[in-house]
Amino acid sequence: MASVVATVTENQSLTPEGRRTVWAAFFGFTVDIFDVYLPTIALGPALTYFEAKSMPASTALTWFYVTFAASLLGRPLGSFIFGHMGDRWGRRKTTLWAVGGFGIVTLLMTLLPGYRSIGMASLALLAVLRFIDGVFLGGEYTGATPLAMENSPSRRRGMLGGFINGGTGVAFAAISVVTLISLHIFPESTGQYSVWGWRIPFAVEVILALILWTYYYKTIEESPLWRETEKIKYPLKELFSGAHFRRLVEVFIVMTGVWFVTNSTEVPIPGLLEKDFNVSSSLVTSIEIVANMLMLGSFILAGYLSDKIGRKKMLSIMGGINIVIAPFIFLWMLSAAKSSPDTLWVILPVLFILTNSVFGVLSAYITERFSTRVRSSGYGIGYSLGIVIPSFSSFYMLGLKSFMPYADTGIVLLVVSGVLILVGSLLGPETRGKSIVD
Repeated sequence: MASVVATVTENQSLTPEGRRTVWAAFFGFTVDIFDVYLPTIALGPALTYFEAKSMPASTALTWFYVTFAASLLGRPLGSFIFGHMGDRWGRRKTTLWAVGGFGIVTLLMTLLPGYRSIGMASLALLAVLRFIDGVFLGGEYTGATPLAMENSPSRRRGMLGGFINGGTGVAFAAISVVTLISLHIFPESTGQYSVWGWRIPFAVEVILALILWTYYYKTIEESPLWRETEKIKYPLKELFSGAHFRRLVEVFIVMTGVWFVTNSTEVPIPGLLEKDFNVSSSLVTSIEIVANMLMLGSFILAGYLSDKIGRKKMLSIMGGINIVIAPFIFLWMLSAAKSSPDTLWVILPVLFILTNSVFGVLSAYITERFSTRVRSSGYGIGYSLGIVIPSFSSFYMLGLKSFMPYADTGIVLLVVSGVLILVGSLLGPETRGKSIVD
């Protein structure tokens, strides 16, 4: 184990190999989030290609949510499968299988025929492929992020983890630009986008997956820490027992709160502003691009602060912000949408940054919670299993509509997110400075 300690010392600078793994994890996470936004940004205007003209609007909206949720629900399953692989056979090999898998599945989606060719089977195939796509994507960060964190010095682990998750903003900007270009080439008004234009963003993801796979194959080595750690036959069995299971529950609580953040802000707010307040889609999209690009810096800052004051304290602070401060900014946003939409240029980025910067702490925090022999399983399952309950946020919001204006329902979910993050972080120990050499 001495050579491992020399490689992953608690005070070292980032090595060239470590730098490559961090960049690879950042690129992989960017492609992952690019995929998350595919149905909402790129495919949304083209779902009529997969639907019967006579389909009721409510049924079409339900299928939209199913398509969006399918990939997210596939990720927990992927984290179980690839988490086991990552702990048994290595982080690098797991990442190669996962990236190759979602690249092939995305290519199949790019070639899908529409309703006129195969009827409702087109929608069913889209949903099934999105689910399988999610399984492979759940494997990507299960391998790539632990590999990067195992190659990162503890004194910079939070900041580097924040950089990796900062791919969120880059991905949103990228898919927005690609979709706008596709709409320009194949105008929606002529119906060409519904038949051909939506395929361009999907094809771009296939190319990105190929680039990522090639980079991993040619330049990334297996984690020295994993290589020299004693392997166990059943990582999942150990993860779901004893101290590791308690840690997994604590991470699950935090991550359920984190995913409620996304499902109360970035997912519903654009549609809310456009449909309920008649704010132009071009204005909302432009503000979102700026806000998401700013979040790259805020994620890094959140990770850096967690290196200074601790992961537990940083998570607790951010949970408290979602409970106490963010709801008032949310109300301010709704008020501004009615009277002065231009002020959204300030309000929306502030809201997104304050609530979503919690992602900047997660890579280091979850990595540090689990031993090397179950780290891929723990990271993947802990990160993605929390998606399940918040995935149905649209239905919770419809239920809350009976008690309050629909526009205000996101505030309730935001407070719930803050409570879960706060409680989950307080249940666990401080992990900053924790040795991951075990």
